[in-house]
Amino acid sequence: MGTRPVELFYLFGDLSNLSGIGPKTIINLKNLSIERPRDFLFNLPFSVLDRLPVDSVRGVTASQIVTVEVLVKAHKVGRSRASAYRVNVQDTEVSFQLVFFNARKEYLEGLLPVGERRVISGKLEFYDEIPQIVHPHHIKKINDEKAIVRFEPIYSLTSGVSQKLMFGTINGLLESLPKLDEWIDHKLLKLKGWPSWQDALKRAHCPETANGASSTDPARQRLAFDELFSHQLSLSIARNRIKQSKGKVNTGTGILQTKVLNNLPFKFTEDQKLSIKDILDDLKKPERMNRLLQGDVGSGKTIVAFLGLISAVEAGGQGALMAPTEILARQHFETLLPLAETAGVRLSLLTGRDKGNLRNNKLTDLKEGKTDLVIGTHALFQADVVFKDLRFAVVDEQHRFGVNQRLELGKKGNVVDLLIMTATPIPRSLALAQYGDMDISIIKQKPPGRKPINTALVSSARIDEVVDKLKKSIDKGGQAYWVCPLIEESEILHYTAAERRFEQLRAKLGEGVVELVHGKMSSEIKDKIMDRFVSGNTKLLVATTVIEVGVNVPSANIMVVENAEKFGLAQLHQLRGRVGRGSNQSTCLLLYKEPLNTSSRKRLSIMRETEDGFKISEVDLNLRGSGDAIGTAQSGLPRFRMANIDIIEMLMETAHQQARYLLAKDPNLETLQGKAARNLLWLMDQDKSIQLITVG
Repeated sequence: MGTRPVELFYLFGDLSNLSGIGPKTIINLKNLSIERPRDFLFNLPFSVLDRLPVDSVRGVTASQIVTVEVLVKAHKVGRSRASAYRVNVQDTEVSFQLVFFNARKEYLEGLLPVGERRVISGKLEFYDEIPQIVHPHHIKKINDEKAIVRFEPIYSLTSGVSQKLMFGTINGLLESLPKLDEWIDHKLLKLKGWPSWQDALKRAHCPETANGASSTDPARQRLAFDELFSHQLSLSIARNRIKQSKGKVNTGTGILQTKVLNNLPFKFTEDQKLSIKDILDDLKKPERMNRLLQGDVGSGKTIVAFLGLISAVEAGGQGALMAPTEILARQHFETLLPLAETAGVRLSLLTGRDKGNLRNNKLTDLKEGKTDLVIGTHALFQADVVFKDLRFAVVDEQHRFGVNQRLELGKKGNVVDLLIMTATPIPRSLALAQYGDMDISIIKQKPPGRKPINTALVSSARIDEVVDKLKKSIDKGGQAYWVCPLIEESEILHYTAAERRFEQLRAKLGEGVVELVHGKMSSEIKDKIMDRFVSGNTKLLVATTVIEVGVNVPSANIMVVENAEKFGLAQLHQLRGRVGRGSNQSTCLLLYKEPLNTSSRKRLSIMRETEDGFKISEVDLNLRGSGDAIGTAQSGLPRFRMANIDIIEMLMETAHQQARYLLAKDPNLETLQGKAARNLLWLMDQDKSIQLITVG
């Protein structure tokens, strides 16, 4: 069960077993993430070179790469070692020259003997109207069994690793590919017109057209799909594992929920109603809930989650809501306390600040079941936090909370249903890449009564006007945020851009009105500063990058983002969502440095056009394209080798459906397709998932 199939052994063997690869090369290959033979195969060419075969170079345009058969006429040695060495050759129609620099005469005479024919491939240039090829890429005898390939794959390289080494090693590996059974459903294979795994690898590395490296190439698509499919399979196996661990049927009576609903000053949107239904249905099921609640900034996710928590209390259990920071935990507590009180539900707050007797009393109440619902930070995870009967846990802001922590929190109760809330609106294809193991509910609509935020682009040359406008607004009782980007400056100049801006604003607006918060402060200091802002003592908060996600200050109605062109769209959207939470008209000013390039202008103007986070994230994706792979590093997305962003958008949904479909009919992967899928999981380094499949 837990061992790799024999036929895959050599793909996972040592690189030193491959010919021509020594210890130095092995170190260099690490830069390309090549550490085993299989990594060579999955390192697909990024482009394809067309070595156009021609009978004659006559009429060929400059800089075209050509392959042509020639007769060697004469060698012309330059006067000095440094000057060019020329070889006159003739094709079917014209004579031209091959040019070499720093060449050895004996070597070239052996390579291009006068009177013999050779096949040459290289870039055609013109020098004084005379065609020439400088340093041909290939020179072959007419009947050489290693002929020049027409469509040559071009690989990413690193120092000490040549195109020749890549090409040679990969071709060697392709000759001994294992025969593996098909893991893709044959209907899908036929529908898409994809080749088998072996053929796809051969075609991707030995392209048959100049488009061999594009996202539309069938071989390319098939290999990328394998990667997405294995990823979704492993997520679905993990999901099934969570689902298999028996859940509790939590059927709420609806009595407490009705009390809460009667005290809400607003009506739910359709999206909110659907999400509440999803959550309550999951609570009633005998399997464990594993759901993601995705909602744009200010779409009212917390109240939706709260109704789920109330339902768990109705069913006789306890609930927990975990926030990423103390400030947020306290804000959730203050918002929900009045609602809990009207329903007669005992709500408690537990953070790292609670010490001594206060903390002990809170823990005793939880353990004895005197507390129904608790809101806290990751302090809720600590070993001494014991629940009487935790049934439902809600986690706010997933990106700080990985799969392992989900399982940890799940251990706090006998069987805990889990809901994760995120305010990052990402297109469905990416949501599946990140949360494919979860069921997804989405809230797109904004609650009624929210005024649109005026967003304006302002050149930083007009900063004085902006400060004047701020002063007027603060004098009328408004509050504002001013966000500066992080600029890596030298240690000596420890004055960051934010500190400098803070000094200037304080001089203009007065002591005590402005405070600065930045990442290097301890969380206690940060919290105190944020508290003063939340309570309205401070009027202007200067901050570096992200003001804690989700802080709610209804009287803050101006957001200034300096050097807005340096921020990602998603970040700008999150920042803008900090204002527009009260009844006053709010403004977001995006200050930019002149001159703006076209793509920055495009990015910033979409902020002016829409407040729909999902739309913004799609534009963001298209503008950044596949190059950046959506800032993989910071977004928590898995790094795919073969699937670029275009293919993820095209095929992720299909991979997700296929994985769930296969596991639904074959949960232990024992059918023919199931066993083949195990091979795929081995190939793709997802063997941890294989260990998760319960035997029998």
